[in-house]
Amino acid sequence: MFSTREDAGEKLAEALDGLDLTDPVVLALPRGGVPVAIKVAESLKAPLDLLLVRKLGAPGNPELAAGAVVDGPAHQVVFNPEILAAHRLTEADFASAIREKLAEIAARREVWLAHRAPVPISGRSVLVVDDGIATGATVRAALKGLAGRGAREIILAVPVAPADVQAALAPLCDRLICLETPRPFYAVGAHFAAFPQVSDDEVTALLAAH
Repeated sequence: MFSTREDAGEKLAEALDGLDLTDPVVLALPRGGVPVAIKVAESLKAPLDLLLVRKLGAPGNPELAAGAVVDGPAHQVVFNPEILAAHRLTEADFASAIREKLAEIAARREVWLAHRAPVPISGRSVLVVDDGIATGATVRAALKGLAGRGAREIILAVPVAPADVQAALAPLCDRLICLETPRPFYAVGAHFAAFPQVSDDEVTALLAAH
């Protein structure tokens, strides 16, 4: 059990201490990953940036994840080929949705990071940090979106996640650090004494302070 996200971040930083990292950069998955990632970034004396992911819902069924747009200097779009095939969709069918998601990402960056440009990751150890993983859909898209962007290595670091999701995500990164693997797993928030929603204002203030 973690007391707060900040407590989880401190414990995660301890677990990462001593790793052989090359010019590390920490990427937080907002909103909940930001308080955790700040503790990691402070411990590593590393720059902190956000990794924004927006789901691409299938036409007529927005809850069905056909793909995702992943933030970056050159954004990446990842698709679920099985969903496309099952619904007879092509990547071209999502052109307008991709433009919409890119606009959402730009708006989020403006709110949270003002005019700060994304931190370069080429040749660096990249640590992707969240407050925990449940299904892994967002993290899976994030990791796929980072592939091919020139990182020296990609490390997924989280306080808590189920074993099967860890196994599914492990091939998408070079290292996976998870502090707790509950059996059975109920929800990320079940493993925190306090797990309030993180607001836009909190994210903005935390990033500005960092």
